[in-house]
Amino acid sequence: MHLLPRDECFFDFFDAHAAKTVEGCELFLQLARGVNDVPALCARIKEVESACDKVTHDTVAALHRVFITPLDRNDIHRLISKMDDVMDFVEGASRSIDVYEIREPSGELAHMAATLLESAQQVAEAVRGLRDLKQPRSILQRCVEINRLENQSDLQLADNITHLFGETTDPIAVIKWKEIYELVEMATDSCEDVANVIEGVVMENS
Repeated sequence: MHLLPRDECFFDFFDAHAAKTVEGCELFLQLARGVNDVPALCARIKEVESACDKVTHDTVAALHRVFITPLDRNDIHRLISKMDDVMDFVEGASRSIDVYEIREPSGELAHMAATLLESAQQVAEAVRGLRDLKQPRSILQRCVEINRLENQSDLQLADNITHLFGETTDPIAVIKWKEIYELVEMATDSCEDVANVIEGVVMENS
């Protein structure tokens, strides 16, 4: 084993985690749009979340092993931790859909899921840009877009909850859907948290 693994290992971890998160968000959008076998799709989302956990674990382990890191150690730890939060919330939302035995598609949820997916895709592009901090503008543009998408998700959440309380007469259904909507919005919030860490890294290193 090399005492000083290549710096690129951390960027590889970031890219791998971001790619799995995009995959998980794609699966969740399918779930929101309606599928025949909800438990099977939720199980696939859980597998993606577990894969993200493994990448996070491997990243932290590498921090203990590597003497020289390409970015500040605290930034690496904060970045991978915030990235991991996204998929945790996505898996939580899918688990709630399964446990509550929700089987009908939801246009409202699909809109939020589409925003989340777009945000995860922007995160993946921003993370990829960390390999070359001599070109900070494109990375920061991605971060601005992630912030815009988080604001969009906030509005979608507010509209969906307003619709829930105005149109849904079953109080149990209101509680279930409100929880799911909020978990999806928290996943998009976590994308913004990732963007904030990336912005800090860019400012410190460019």
